[in-house]
Amino acid sequence: MIKNILIPLDGSEHSKAALDYGLWMAEKFNGTLFGQHVIDTVSIEGTFFHDISGSLGFEPYLDFSTRMREVLEERGKAILDDFSQRCKKSGIRHDTFLDMGIIPNEICERSKMADLVVLGHRGINEGFSTGLLGGTTESVTRKSPRPVFVSTRKFKTIEHPLLAYDGSQRASSAMESAAEFCTHLRLPLTVLHVPKEEKLGEKVLQEAKSYLNSYEIEVRYESARGYPEQKIIDYLVNFNYDLLFIGAYGHRRIIEMVLGSTTEYVLRKSPCSVFLNR
Repeated sequence: MIKNILIPLDGSEHSKAALDYGLWMAEKFNGTLFGQHVIDTVSIEGTFFHDISGSLGFEPYLDFSTRMREVLEERGKAILDDFSQRCKKSGIRHDTFLDMGIIPNEICERSKMADLVVLGHRGINEGFSTGLLGGTTESVTRKSPRPVFVSTRKFKTIEHPLLAYDGSQRASSAMESAAEFCTHLRLPLTVLHVPKEEKLGEKVLQEAKSYLNSYEIEVRYESARGYPEQKIIDYLVNFNYDLLFIGAYGHRRIIEMVLGSTTEYVLRKSPCSVFLNR
């Protein structure tokens, strides 16, 4: 059950949408929100300024880091104050944390006290990135010990979720989350499997049916042939699903490093929010 939700905040539009989703879920699950802002130590003690001054033969301006830290702290406090005001207005229990360090690492460390991490698809540096997924978001989805909800840029009430299921342990964890989520919110669920072999596909879907039969939810089962990552995106786009449950990455680490994974592809291309489980 989702009771404690961590929301990393950086003031971006994606971050604000993540907060909207967090507030919605906290209300539905009668949960508590933890607002976190991380002061990036790279912004204060980055190597660029020190490298340039060192190459010119003089020490860097001694008050530079101190002043930069003060500015970033004030900005972080303002972001967290806004978070608190939103929570109070909605009657949501909450707490705030102003941390300092490497952003993905600090988020993952804080996530240990939460049931779910909700963060935006991109961050404050969206305009300077060439990829389709923010660096912080990608790092957190790979490292977080807790499930991660990656939100879209604009909030949309969840009504039509899809579970991508392949029979793996991580997909089974995603199925458990989907079942609990849909049961509590009284939502229907579609289970999609893209098998390599037809007989194997029937077996995997039967496993899903056996598990989900104990939940009082309306479930529809779909099987499709093709590349899993492409079929998942096709279903999301063509049938207007608004949330995808999926296992977070696989075990083929070498292949993932070279070619990317189904999870990574789906995260980059998904038109809707994604709920990832380990």
